[in-house]
Amino acid sequence: MSESKNNIAILVQACDRYEFLFQGFDYFFSRHWNFKIPGKYYFATEEKEVKINGFENIQSGSGAWADRLAYLLKNKIDEDYILYFQEDMWLSKPVDPHFFTKLFDLMKENNWNQVKLHSADVYKTKATDLFIDGFNVTEIDNQKSDYLMSHQVTLWRKDFLLAQLHKNEHPWRNERRATRRLKKLNPQILHIDYFAENGCAEINENKTVENRSEYHAVSFNSTLNFNVVEYIKLLQKGNAEQKKYADALQNHYDNNLTHDGKPKPKKEDIFKRFKNWFLKKKK
Repeated sequence: MSESKNNIAILVQACDRYEFLFQGFDYFFSRHWNFKIPGKYYFATEEKEVKINGFENIQSGSGAWADRLAYLLKNKIDEDYILYFQEDMWLSKPVDPHFFTKLFDLMKENNWNQVKLHSADVYKTKATDLFIDGFNVTEIDNQKSDYLMSHQVTLWRKDFLLAQLHKNEHPWRNERRATRRLKKLNPQILHIDYFAENGCAEINENKTVENRSEYHAVSFNSTLNFNVVEYIKLLQKGNAEQKKYADALQNHYDNNLTHDGKPKPKKEDIFKRFKNWFLKKKK
């Protein structure tokens, strides 16, 4: 594991109920990441103790998503800058250590608040004169963009990230409410097209780039989504353990099972809920 340099923490925040995804994250991160990228590597669970290649396992305890992350940042992580991932973000292309070393240096030199590293059409950007390995470092247009607060791969200044975490906010509420808060605050937020999130095309005017990486989010509402299919195919070409895991993923995907192996609950519409409530009340 890398020594902590440049005051950077590479943090993966995981949910214990999603333990089924840890093996896939571990395999594809180890396959595509370069651990020469300087920083301290943390894989954060709630209560579970796990072993993930290259990472120190830390625990946040249970609670709301924002509360758990705030606890980690205040009590478990000494570094001042956070490169944030989640366990359902599986890499599919190599990452380049030179890009990240240069990015970390610039983050520290300029005391940037937030650098979004995933391409998505919800962002509207303005070009700058600064490039890293052909990637334009752009500024987000805060008023024209959506999801100024997002949980995709982003490099944060820790105290700025902490300020976006209000108590008892679950992930979706945090993204919505913190986005509104950030639009009022109107800070400088930067964007680089480094990761093709779910295969998204570049949104900036970059120079020729050859080292763009990619990841796919394989989870939606606690079940696997279609992004997992290509990863299953890759795992089926691996060793016996990887093939066994591929079969388990396929079973979850085919049967729409939640990550803890249970059938996904069927949502009742509002009329059915009222009918059930009325019938129970009559009994």
